[in-house]
Amino acid sequence: MSEEILEAIRNNVEKESFTNLLGIKLIKIDEGYSLVEMKYRDDMHNLFKTLHGGATFSLIDEAFQIACNSYGTIAVALNVTITYHSAPTVGAILRAEAKEVHKSSRTGTYFIQVKTDQDELIASCQAVAYRKKDPLPFLTT
Repeated sequence: MSEEILEAIRNNVEKESFTNLLGIKLIKIDEGYSLVEMKYRDDMHNLFKTLHGGATFSLIDEAFQIACNSYGTIAVALNVTITYHSAPTVGAILRAEAKEVHKSSRTGTYFIQVKTDQDELIASCQAVAYRKKDPLPFLTT
């Protein structure tokens, strides 16, 4: 992966409105890999005053998006299956790590885990991406 692609992805992740709203930060990126983190805030509660599943899913989706697009061509989600294991405490730093399990010319399979800064497993996920041949739009401008 070229440093140009890495830098372009980093710059565009920093500009994403939704990830900024949730406070998601890109920590590490490599081909088929990413690590992102987010602090669990009071405004992320569900009805039961625990972390909303949508916040957890958003963190997973960001890690997945970065990992599967790290080759510089567009990849989009085909299927995402998530299992919620435990609820973190408010203030915990949540880290989602996406690792590529398999990549072909048309698909990519990823395993993603969300853990707290205390190494507590919060959620795990298997995701499949459809790999297009088109370059990422921000690489063509």
